[in-house]
Amino acid sequence: MMSSKNIKERIDDLQVKGYELIQNQDQFCFGMDAVLLSSFAKVKAGEKAIDLGCGNGVIPILLEAKNKGAHYTGLEIQKDSADLAIRNVGHNKLTDKIEIVEGDIKEATKIFGASSFSVVTTNPPYMIAEHGLRNENKYLEIARHEVLCKLEDIIRESAGLLKERGRFYMVHRPFRLAEIMSLMTQYRIEPKRMQLVHPYVDKEPNMVLIEGCKGGNKRLKIEKPLIVYNKDKSYTKALLEMYGE
Repeated sequence: MMSSKNIKERIDDLQVKGYELIQNQDQFCFGMDAVLLSSFAKVKAGEKAIDLGCGNGVIPILLEAKNKGAHYTGLEIQKDSADLAIRNVGHNKLTDKIEIVEGDIKEATKIFGASSFSVVTTNPPYMIAEHGLRNENKYLEIARHEVLCKLEDIIRESAGLLKERGRFYMVHRPFRLAEIMSLMTQYRIEPKRMQLVHPYVDKEPNMVLIEGCKGGNKRLKIEKPLIVYNKDKSYTKALLEMYGE
């Protein structure tokens, strides 16, 4: 459905609790990775969670819909995206549960204070700045390439924001898995759970979901792979369950 305010905006049904998301088609629109992360992450009753690089606010909104946490925060450096996230929170009447803050991930611990959250989630840029073709659209370039922050910045600040035994959830690409694990352990976020996402059962994985625990013991659980599509290109039952269908 198109918004009457701006022909480049649309309103998408999030398919949970009647929530909707206003998306600007000139900016980065959320994809399957955000939905998968919001289902993989868990926020328990009474806990506070923060999403680093929240874009238009989709992950905090989905987390609120799927969990019983006390409060959710989104941190976003791009003013236009942060403003849109604020609108989305208001559109869904969630201003008492979700706060959007405009700011730099590299300064997150200074902004919010150390050990402020029980849960950190992030769907960061997958490509280092030198990888792949650069996009002329600044929103897409920042979302896909490590232009404004690097993987180490995100993991370092996540460790700073988390309470002891707090949980870290991230979706990323498998080709950077060795680097991810190394940085997590360097900053005392022990990898605890991992799930690989395959487009088809006979194709190599193109996403990885990771849970870590700050100060946790060394024990990693590898979950059953998630397959996105059946042979006929329809979504698998497991994928539909993550979408809430």
